[in-house]
Amino acid sequence: MNAFSSLGFGQRFQTLPPAFYRRVDPTPLPDPYPVAISRPLAAELGVAGESLLAADAVGVLSGSALRPDMRPVAAIYSGHQFGVYVPQLGDGRALLLGDTKAPDGRLMEWQIKGAGLTPFSRMGDGRAVLRSSIREFLCSEAMHHLGIPTTRALAIMGSDEPVYRETTETAAVVTRVAESFLRFGSFELFYHRGMHDEIRVLADYVIRHHYPACQEAANPYLALFAEVTRRTAELIAQWQAVGFCHGVMNSDNMSILGLTIDYGPFGFIDGFNAAHICNHSDHAGRYAYNQQPQIGLWNLHCLASALLPLVSEEELVAVLGTYRDTFEAAHLMRLRAKLGLTAEYEDDADLINSLFLTLHAHRTDFTIFFRRLAGFRQDDALNDPIRDLFVEREQFDAWARRYRERLAWEGSVDTERALQMNRVNPKYILRNYLAEAAIAKARDERDYSEIERLARCLEKPFDEQPEFEAYAGFPPEWAEEISVSCSS
Repeated sequence: MNAFSSLGFGQRFQTLPPAFYRRVDPTPLPDPYPVAISRPLAAELGVAGESLLAADAVGVLSGSALRPDMRPVAAIYSGHQFGVYVPQLGDGRALLLGDTKAPDGRLMEWQIKGAGLTPFSRMGDGRAVLRSSIREFLCSEAMHHLGIPTTRALAIMGSDEPVYRETTETAAVVTRVAESFLRFGSFELFYHRGMHDEIRVLADYVIRHHYPACQEAANPYLALFAEVTRRTAELIAQWQAVGFCHGVMNSDNMSILGLTIDYGPFGFIDGFNAAHICNHSDHAGRYAYNQQPQIGLWNLHCLASALLPLVSEEELVAVLGTYRDTFEAAHLMRLRAKLGLTAEYEDDADLINSLFLTLHAHRTDFTIFFRRLAGFRQDDALNDPIRDLFVEREQFDAWARRYRERLAWEGSVDTERALQMNRVNPKYILRNYLAEAAIAKARDERDYSEIERLARCLEKPFDEQPEFEAYAGFPPEWAEEISVSCSS
């Protein structure tokens, strides 16, 4: 492993013309100190974790120092926010430092979030707060270990500098890592400004560095859009399968690589509610859990419009027509796996829909139900731990009869099925109340041990971890009162 000081930073994104970004130096974070680091991510980057705690790394990752090979920039983009087009957005508090080459050969971009004002800060102060930084750090790493494509979080650096949100909080900078932070909105801005040459330049850049196979297609830009459409559909199918709600699926928060990006008012569903809204600012429920698949398609329509100078409308519409089938196939595949079904049967969708209606009616805990379902047995007397999750057991029993018949149809073996189901149904997720407990300890006691402990648990979400058993229980009653917004 290399020490942070020995890393060489490149500037791949900065090879784009100046229209795509603004050169900005970070605003130093006063008296910074390390709060948390992700050792698994550091290892993947070829960096010794301990070296991220050294003074030189703390300085750079807090925005308090720059290395000679860094040329920080804020990217410009626009986007549709809650369905309304905003002509200019951009990185209002994030700066791209550069990229490093991981041991697997990938170039990974490093971005510090909370690094101060940029030309795109609008009415903001350019800072991030400790609370939101902890949430992003924990959730992005948790999503990665669930196998869901995401930006990653390498480190949090804190400071006692006051930051004003709903209340006075303290500042922090989180270091994010991804192959690219480009968004749908990166294309939208140039389309709406009539800068069609820049759309081509950006599309060529994305194809060259991230979708090289598209270069062989008859129309590389159409192939690019088809790949983004596929990845987006499959990503949202993965979200739905674990009960993850993004909370603010604006088109500027949609990754061109199909990554989960921009963690704000996210949340995992506790008691299942198909119309669950995790963002208290989303009064109309635009980004509710059951709306996410459709919103993914809506955002792809925005991206398609931005690609009209490169691809015909007819061709773009044809690709958009593949989204629903791609999503439904990916979603059904994951739900079959969650139920331990290894074969396909024509009535599977109806069986699954019937289950979700029952879960919704009883507000059954989503994660605990699927984890317990691995213990389903042919003998009803052995299924009480599952039946106890329902107020009216008879409703579950009615579904269970169909499920039992379906398992018998494919000759399912209880013990084998349980092993398969436990590989796809997590025991541990980042429930909001767990994040809040870690935040409270960090904020009130300057004790960051709960962040580290929770992160270690979430590295192995599918494993039985007796030392973390308390993290797998039902949320306390006060968890229902947790409110998250775009400042979270």
